[in-house]
Amino acid sequence: MDKVERLISIIMILLKKDIVSTTEFAQLFNVSKRTILRDMEMLSVSNIPIYSVIGVNGGYGNMDEYKVDKRLLSSADLENILTALSGLEQILISEEVEVTIRKIEAMVSPLAPKASIHLSFYDWEGRSEIRQTLRTCQEAIVKSRLVSFDYIDKNDTATKRIIEPYQLHFSETSWYLKGFCLERMGYRTFKLSRMDDLAMSDQTFSPREDFLEQERESDYRAELIEVKALISPSVKDQFIERYGRKSIENYSPEYLMATIQVPQSSAGFQFLASFGTNLEIVEPSSYIESFREFLAKMMGKYR
Repeated sequence: MDKVERLISIIMILLKKDIVSTTEFAQLFNVSKRTILRDMEMLSVSNIPIYSVIGVNGGYGNMDEYKVDKRLLSSADLENILTALSGLEQILISEEVEVTIRKIEAMVSPLAPKASIHLSFYDWEGRSEIRQTLRTCQEAIVKSRLVSFDYIDKNDTATKRIIEPYQLHFSETSWYLKGFCLERMGYRTFKLSRMDDLAMSDQTFSPREDFLEQERESDYRAELIEVKALISPSVKDQFIERYGRKSIENYSPEYLMATIQVPQSSAGFQFLASFGTNLEIVEPSSYIESFREFLAKMMGKYR
């Protein structure tokens, strides 16, 4: 642990505990008592309201008005927060998230049991490449500064955009930036992986008051259609995770019947096609015909 991390940990420990001795701090961080004394001097110079207590039970404390009310967060609460943040850390590694995690870890007793939940995400190469884009967008949002970039839409059309960034949005496997496009004079959502040459401008903007209202209005789901499909028991778990157990019923020794809703678009076709021979659509007939055309085009690539 470096000096900055140790100082942050000292502050967070004192926010939680009443009095902590120099010996306790030295043992906890595996440093000398002299090092702890220097740390306390530095924190005091930095206007952290730390005071010392002389005597057998002496040590260091923090002013009551700066303490965390222990009734608000239990050790279990802190562990739950750490679990959530640890998952976020794997999706978006940012300095802010890392510092927050270290602070909360310092508040949890070393004797507390380890978290019973562990979140794990694929460490895709593309995710690491997009981190700088995420950080630039996040900084631009916080500082209310315009961003510019080249954008290629799903139809492979290239445009140059200048936008007022308002919100980063993560959906399943992709990051999106929501903002007001000055080229189209309207709110738009851009997929980060379709951006090139992203740059944050020195020019600032005044956030529009109607963004939250617009966000609520645009919070819609794609047009869905109900589909019935025979599925193999080997993919049952995937349907349970997405649609719940009530979407599946017994049909025969070899198959289950799944009743689900999918987008009336190529996205729905791609999802269903991902199950290969483990799925067969049985109705509606109109969707079956459209799905057959989709598969025919795909097979045409390999003739």
